[in-house]
Amino acid sequence: MSKMIEKITAVSKGMNTVGDSKGHKVVIDEPAQMGGTDEGANPLASLLISLSGCENAIANFVAKEMEFDLQGIEFDIRGEIDPRGMMGEKGVRPYFHKIMVNAVVETSESEERIQELQHIVDSRCPIYTTLLAADVEMVPNWTKA
Repeated sequence: MSKMIEKITAVSKGMNTVGDSKGHKVVIDEPAQMGGTDEGANPLASLLISLSGCENAIANFVAKEMEFDLQGIEFDIRGEIDPRGMMGEKGVRPYFHKIMVNAVVETSESEERIQELQHIVDSRCPIYTTLLAADVEMVPNWTKA
């Protein structure tokens, strides 16, 4: 089995990081009150955006495989974190402890088929499964538009 290697480069100045993936630029920053220039989403929000993009990509692969009428998905993702962990407080996790993934699926399919799609997507999405492996409580809620 061949391995896939994902590669990016990044240049950082202060709190601002400009990442590059095959010519596609992504700006990650912090708001001014955190010492950034507010030119991009913060790293935690960027992770949640990446989760939505990954879930969407996998959903499109899976929909094709199961002949599911997928017309679109709107995500509302919320992550709970105790900021004391990233500020160095011992015994407090410096990463999300819970992420709620609310997805509204545009489709002609039944709620049962939406749940089937969601289960398969969540089991195959690399970002979702990485978060699960990190013991992040994942709370998916996929519904029909």
